[in-house]
Amino acid sequence: MPNTKSAIRGVRRVKRQTATNKIRKSKYKNAIKKMELLVKSKKKAEAKKYFSEFQSILMQVAKSGVLSKRTASRKISRLSKKI
Repeated sequence: MPNTKSAIRGVRRVKRQTATNKIRKSKYKNAIKKMELLVKSKKKAEAKKYFSEFQSILMQVAKSGVLSKRTASRKISRLSKKI
């Protein structure tokens, strides 16, 4: 248990940050799943339409620190090759 006032506030802050990061992480995972599904199902036109949104989601997550910028770039690059 936290003993000081600042430690108590810190616990509350970490709880909020964890919830936010969890939302961002699931958003990122869902975007990747959707993109891979579009690529596998040979729907190239839909995949190309969704690609810009997919790229935006990954870079937002990378900017917030949930995911490394290099990792996001690598995933974008590999999926763009498949389109």
